[in-house]
Amino acid sequence: MVKTVDMNFQMEQLVEAVLDSGSPHPSLPEPLHSLIQQVHEFDCSDMRVVVFGGGTGLSTVVGGNSQLADWVNNPNVGLKQIFPHLDVVVCTTDDGRSTGEFLKQLPMIGIGDVRKLCLSMIDPQNLAAEYGMDGPHREALIRLIHCIFNHRFAEGSSRYRHVADPLLVAPEPLRAGCPKPLSDMLRSLGTFLTPQGDGPTVQPGGHCLGNMLLTAAIFNETRSCFHSPPAMTAVLKGIDRIARAIGARPGRLHPATAMPGQLIFRYANGVEVHGQSKSSTARRGFPVERVYAEFYKFPAVTADVIRIVGSADLIVFAPGSLYTSSIPVLQVPGLADAIRANRSALKVLGANFWVEEGETDITYKDKRRGFRVSELLEAYDRNVPGGCSGLFHSVLSANLQHISGNILRNYALEGKRPIYLDRQGVEAMRVQPVESTIFSMEHLNVSGVIHHDPIKFALAVRSLLFARQQRQQGKKKSAGLPQKKASRQSYHKGNQLLCDYWAAINKTLEAKKFRPTSLRDIMLDLVWENRDIQIRHLNFFTGARIVPADEWKRSIEWDSVLGYYDTQDRQVKIHSQLLNDPEQLRGNILIALGESLLGRYIKERTWINLSGMHNWGARCYLIRLLPPRARECFLTPAQLHDYLVLARMVPHPRDSSIYRITLNNNDGFLPPGLLFGLMYAWYLDNSCAPIMENEMSILHLQEATLIPHQAHEYRRKKALVDFFRKEVFGYAAATADRKGAV
Repeated sequence: MVKTVDMNFQMEQLVEAVLDSGSPHPSLPEPLHSLIQQVHEFDCSDMRVVVFGGGTGLSTVVGGNSQLADWVNNPNVGLKQIFPHLDVVVCTTDDGRSTGEFLKQLPMIGIGDVRKLCLSMIDPQNLAAEYGMDGPHREALIRLIHCIFNHRFAEGSSRYRHVADPLLVAPEPLRAGCPKPLSDMLRSLGTFLTPQGDGPTVQPGGHCLGNMLLTAAIFNETRSCFHSPPAMTAVLKGIDRIARAIGARPGRLHPATAMPGQLIFRYANGVEVHGQSKSSTARRGFPVERVYAEFYKFPAVTADVIRIVGSADLIVFAPGSLYTSSIPVLQVPGLADAIRANRSALKVLGANFWVEEGETDITYKDKRRGFRVSELLEAYDRNVPGGCSGLFHSVLSANLQHISGNILRNYALEGKRPIYLDRQGVEAMRVQPVESTIFSMEHLNVSGVIHHDPIKFALAVRSLLFARQQRQQGKKKSAGLPQKKASRQSYHKGNQLLCDYWAAINKTLEAKKFRPTSLRDIMLDLVWENRDIQIRHLNFFTGARIVPADEWKRSIEWDSVLGYYDTQDRQVKIHSQLLNDPEQLRGNILIALGESLLGRYIKERTWINLSGMHNWGARCYLIRLLPPRARECFLTPAQLHDYLVLARMVPHPRDSSIYRITLNNNDGFLPPGLLFGLMYAWYLDNSCAPIMENEMSILHLQEATLIPHQAHEYRRKKALVDFFRKEVFGYAAATADRKGAV
């Protein structure tokens, strides 16, 4: 009979001792000494484990970060080493780099994380059994597979020869040892995506070769149709074909859904925008209030995934990007409910080490700092249907006490700050905090870099599982916070596939004139990166051109913006000075595009100088609108009226076509057209309109702290954001209506 101890008090001591090379520490209480050995001998061979997540964190804890060059030296690590019955459910809403390029061309899910996992889940024993290899030959084959699947083609590359024969990207000595069945399969899949193949032609520039092979394997199952998303059966067959060929166990890697989708972020200032990859590039300066996924059609989960979740003994949520990898998986209809329904499994959340810019760098409680561990849990509670209840028993956090101050200082210089464990906050969420050294001190001492160590993470999870078994049998476990009622709405439906959106952008811009023609490519990429731009937003200008400095005639009385929309010839015009500043060029294109939506709506504009004792030094700016039928404007008459009022223009009490504003000579003023363009660019990406940051800075304050004049201006700015979200970009539903829905 094993002597039990109070695991609630000694859990961290046990975990830390187990990670310390398995050697009992003399300072530990005597009852823990024997337990440490028992943890290492604890039989996990029959444990059924499911891991959720996405990104590098998921593949790292499952089987090591297979993107690193030294992974091949020790590929059999992580959760897969301890738990043979391991299934992984991976996020599919990635849209960056190679995956993003595929989404432009094909109706598919994001497969970048799937590719990483295929490598990380390689089992050397499976590889030996598949090809009859062992020892040095097997190690060389793993190096070959690692080289091929991680190879990334240079931007603009058209080396179809290396796609058709993937072995060419590897050194000659490694190629020689490739088994013929594997080389034949790789060449068959590679050729499929070349002009000589039966599949869609994919130019390799910027692509990861592993992503290309995985995509070929999936679409090879749907040869007759490349214009609609492959069914889950085709996706799984394609993944399993790759997995089996490279030594990973087939049937263990599950995309959360086969339905293509993309993420939408709602920030605390009211801005709501599309794009997973964009979350880290746009510097909003506000915390993420909510994230949700928009799918082309219902994002079904397979019955197999529901079954394996229901029968799991251990459910692990891998560390990863909170809003772009971790939470979106749990928003797929049915998954969170299946996890809650399993009342016997241990459920462990792996906390991130560092705050992530654009996601966890700003909190609601204090905008001067990043997240703490309890705030990670609160984010799940806000964003997952039904809240945080029943999802986690324990949260595994890094013990940073052993890290020297100079290393933390170096990370701080890179803008990286630790996510500290606040025990009381975590316990208030009815989750057990466990702090441990789940990173490699050896790797830290050599490179000064701190990452999750797959061996230590797996051992820590094993320790938690063992400790749970040692608790009193039959004791009712806490299920977390009281469960919230989820929304009846099951998911959010998008209007079109991203590849169709890309095609529509191309078609629309092809009908316009660009001088030079390179402006078209810049605008094409700009619209793709800012997918809140509707296709009909592109209908109000006829072309774009660079204007030489000596021909620039735009007045600089009100601004120094070097891009604008000319209502006379309906052209977007950009000052030649911006050719030397790509970032400002992109921002000014967005400003001018925004101005084109307001378009030609003014019949006449005039300044009236006011005289007299009581208004000395004042003047009035007055505009008279064109009749509604004569306008070239994106806004309806009612929307235009609402916007002009928000732009501080006062409607005439008797003539609905007249609006005006009275200003002192020293008053600042943004004319409605310029304000619309600046707001349009700022809403899409505030880094594209930095001059608006000062205008909108009042939104960083609390309305309750403002004096009446400031509070009025605060409400006007908030209303401007709401107007653009709802009327310009079409987010009509309030955030509250989206709660609990995907």
